[in-house]
Amino acid sequence: MNERLEKIISDGTVLRTQNLSKQVSSPEGQLTILDDVTLQVTAGDSVALVGPSGAGKTTLLALLAGLDRPTTGRVWLCGEDLTAMDEDGRAEVRGRYVGFVFQSFHLVPSLTALENVMLPLELTGASGATEQAREALVSVGLERRTTHYPKQLSGGEKQRVAIARAFVTEPAILFADEPTGNLDTASGERVADLLFRLNKQSNTTLVLVTHDRDLARRCDRVIELDTGRMLP
Repeated sequence: MNERLEKIISDGTVLRTQNLSKQVSSPEGQLTILDDVTLQVTAGDSVALVGPSGAGKTTLLALLAGLDRPTTGRVWLCGEDLTAMDEDGRAEVRGRYVGFVFQSFHLVPSLTALENVMLPLELTGASGATEQAREALVSVGLERRTTHYPKQLSGGEKQRVAIARAFVTEPAILFADEPTGNLDTASGERVADLLFRLNKQSNTTLVLVTHDRDLARRCDRVIELDTGRMLP
């Protein structure tokens, strides 16, 4: 574990919001997507965001990760006040602390599995990117797929490459948006097992959006949203 991550874990709280709200304009007028959400996430925990479609789960995830700005309220990620930053500042914080896994994988089609995993390391100028990426692929059981392109991989294998890419930078927090949503049951279970194993092994905080109640129950904590509000 690197020193940065050790400090964050020792500090206890990795993510915090205060009175977080998001409104957008619509033909019917102002629409509230998220309404007065205050929460705190402890370092190393796994947290599921659940609720019906339109409850505000993905909007909350985007605000927590600094991909969007709230209308009101504040977000602190690893002690950094995201709401006080411009997009460049938030991007820098994400580069230091955050990994992402998406339902649709978001792999670069023209890059091999190894090159896809190397990408975030190369963007930060890290040394030894090839070896680190190779080790990450071994950790997700894809050591025999390093030279394969995304079109040569199954859905489950693509998601495992995405997970290796997310974890290779040793993020303090991993955001996953419906990580098993595009997978069959067996592949989804393998990907879920992998996420929770890496969460525990690396002490990386896991925050995931899911419609899968079985997956949510595996988390340390479940946060339920309905019409933009966090249920007690």
